[in-house]
Amino acid sequence: MISNVWMRLGLGLWSAGLIGGAPTAHAEPAAGAGNALVVASGVVPDEATRQAIVSRLREVYGAARVSDQLTVSAVVAPPQWKEHVVGLISPKLQQVSKGQLVVKGSALELAGEVGNEAVRQQLASDIATSLNPTYKVQNSLRVGSNAQAALDQALANRIIEFQPASAVLTPSGQAILSEMARVMLSLPGRKVAVLGHTDADGPRPANLALSLARAHAVKGFLVAQKVSADLVDTQGLGPDQPVASNATPEGRARNRRIEFRVLSQ
Repeated sequence: MISNVWMRLGLGLWSAGLIGGAPTAHAEPAAGAGNALVVASGVVPDEATRQAIVSRLREVYGAARVSDQLTVSAVVAPPQWKEHVVGLISPKLQQVSKGQLVVKGSALELAGEVGNEAVRQQLASDIATSLNPTYKVQNSLRVGSNAQAALDQALANRIIEFQPASAVLTPSGQAILSEMARVMLSLPGRKVAVLGHTDADGPRPANLALSLARAHAVKGFLVAQKVSADLVDTQGLGPDQPVASNATPEGRARNRRIEFRVLSQ
C-alpha cells in the first residue's frame, strides 16, 4: 500500500493545502475568493473520507462553489486523519489570501496573507488547538499590505477605454491611468501585473493578441508617468476570464477591461 494520501483545494485568491503522512492536503487560491470555485483534488484512502471532506467543503463554501475531483485509492493515512482534515476546513480560513495550509504527517504549515497581526496569531492558535499534540504547527502567515486595495479603489470599477479594435487609449482611458500612476508611485517597490482582457467576439488568437497589446499600451503610459518599467508586468488573457456574459452588449463591455494585480514579493 502506498503511504501517501493527499488533497488539494483551490479557491480564488485564497489557497490552502492539507497533506497527511504520509497524507497530504494542499489548497490554493484564485482571484475574487468571494465567489470563486473551490476545487478539491487528490487521493484519499476511502469513500467515507471523500464524502466527509466534500460535505464539509459544501457546508462551508456552498454546494455550487465546490468541484469534487477527489479520488479514492489504496493509500495509508495517520490515525483519525479524516477527522483532522475535516476539522481544519473552517470558515476562518477564508481570512487567508494567497496562501496555503499544508499538513504532512504530523507537521502542519499555514502560510499566506491576513489582514492584521491578531488574525495571524488567532488562526494558528485555532488550528493548533484543533489537533492532537502529535501535530507540529508552523505559522508562516504574514500581514498583507493594502497595496491591492489602493489600486482597486483608484480604478473604482471603471473601464480603461481604447479605440475600437485597437490598443490606442482614449482620453478618458488616459485620465484613469494618470490616477493609477499616482497610486503606483505611492507604493514604492511593489510590482504590479497589468492584465488585458477582451470579450469573446472574434477569433481567440486575435483577442489574445489585442489584450496583450492593450496591456503593453497601459504599461507604456504608466512608464511615461515615471512608474518604473521593472515594476510592471503585462499579460494578455483575451476572452478567457470573463466577468459578465458575452451575450449582451453590456456584458461584453465589462469584459473588455484592464486589471491591476499587486504581485507577491
